[in-house]
Amino acid sequence: MDSLSLSGICRHQFSPITMLDFNQSNHRIEKAGFVRKPEKDNETVDLRDRNHVAWTSVRQERWEGELVVQGEIPLWLKGTYLRNGPGLWHIEDYNFRHLFDGYATLVKLQFENGRLIAGHRQIESEAYKAARKNKKVCFREFSEVPKYENFMAYVGDIAKLFSGASLTDNANTGVVKLGDGRVVCLTETQKGSLVIDPNSLETLGRLEYSDSLGGLIHSAHPIVTDAEFLTLLPDLVNPGYLVVRMEPGTNERKVIGRVNCRNGPAPGWVHSFPVTEHYVVVPEMPLRYCAQNLLRAEPTPLYKFEWRPESKAFLHVMCKASGKIVASVEVPLFVTFHFINAYEEEDEDGRVTAIIADCCEHNADATILDQLRLQNLRSFNGKDDLLPDARVGRFTIPLDGSPYGKLESALEPDEHGRGMDMCSINPTKLGKKYRYAYACGAQRPCHFPNTLTKLDLVKKKAKNWHEAGAVPSEPFFVARPGATEEDDGVVISLISEKNGNGYALLLDGSTFEEIARAKLPYGLPYGLHGCW
Repeated sequence: MDSLSLSGICRHQFSPITMLDFNQSNHRIEKAGFVRKPEKDNETVDLRDRNHVAWTSVRQERWEGELVVQGEIPLWLKGTYLRNGPGLWHIEDYNFRHLFDGYATLVKLQFENGRLIAGHRQIESEAYKAARKNKKVCFREFSEVPKYENFMAYVGDIAKLFSGASLTDNANTGVVKLGDGRVVCLTETQKGSLVIDPNSLETLGRLEYSDSLGGLIHSAHPIVTDAEFLTLLPDLVNPGYLVVRMEPGTNERKVIGRVNCRNGPAPGWVHSFPVTEHYVVVPEMPLRYCAQNLLRAEPTPLYKFEWRPESKAFLHVMCKASGKIVASVEVPLFVTFHFINAYEEEDEDGRVTAIIADCCEHNADATILDQLRLQNLRSFNGKDDLLPDARVGRFTIPLDGSPYGKLESALEPDEHGRGMDMCSINPTKLGKKYRYAYACGAQRPCHFPNTLTKLDLVKKKAKNWHEAGAVPSEPFFVARPGATEEDDGVVISLISEKNGNGYALLLDGSTFEEIARAKLPYGLPYGLHGCW
């Protein structure tokens, strides 16, 4: 095949490795790394030793097999963990700029009777299939745009941008299970909502929303429960956000209410947002969408956004039932990708007096976006401390009409190495008062979060897991059936190693000690978010 090699699927053993190669006739080798053209015929180039496997394109499009387990997987752990994320960062000899540009790689870990079947597969978005066919970027990715042959081609692409036709559907950010059982991979664009088969990992098609709400983008992290799907639709024309709900078994989103932005020329970026039992919290961050940057053929350091500190920062609280705004407060400047959880604070009479909302907060430093350029991630020398500081930022939003809210650290940032992102909690605590969260922290010097950390937000302490040279992905908590303690369960993470290997890791949710690991046939690229 002249475009892309596919491996077969091999159960219960490691399959032969067939490399991803968009052109097999030019004497180039692609072994777990990016490639350059040979200096002369028949010269092969193997870059496995140059880049950490976490930042290296996935070796093959598809693989499945049983892993050998060291330790013991709890017999109660039955089900499938799915993890989504960028996994292919090149086309031909062209290397992508940014971590978020990569074409999506979906990974599964299937647990039953103490055994573990693993697999991965590329998500077949239109963007990925077009790149594979045409050997070039064909849609607008996070930082990448198609290369235009002439000015008229650029003008034509701009016209497609306004209709959404040129935006990517590369669903490389998250994966959720809807209340009706459908499993959907997501990204920032609405068209990038792709339904997949959780067993075969096959891409089944696009989730076509049946309403007439329109818009091109949404939050990449909806709130999903068995009962509903909540998300935010930013309005770039009349700056604000629609808060919408979709019930299981339908594709129709219905408007709960609208939040108008308090300031700024455009809405703040809403990669995620929190909810409580009765309220939706809508963040208005001073890192705002920027129409001019969307139109550029080359990216700026903040890509599709701009930092507007003069526009200030706000949090809005909307009642889920009525759609009414019950609070809108100015808060200190902040930058966050991921909210962790939120809950309602009550007085002794049971009246809700405030909303508490926690997030992975980057000390109002928007440069974290540019730190995630692949060149930066691949150039770490092991000595320089390049990771910007982060913390668990805790917002207090009063519901008494006060115009201001508070932002402070929920615990001392040194507890987790002043690195903080990619959090999960016990899902039974969603929107409720909680004690524990699991996240990626830091052991410095480092340039990217390199530890797993268990946060105790009551005792304000953290337990940390670290292995030299390892890059762990999001720690995902799975509760033990029948558990009464919040941290009774296991934490799952996929680990990429400096030597090119990788493994699945299970930690005890309570003690945070390792209980099992299973080596993969080869290391996988860093991934983002998962679901059970």
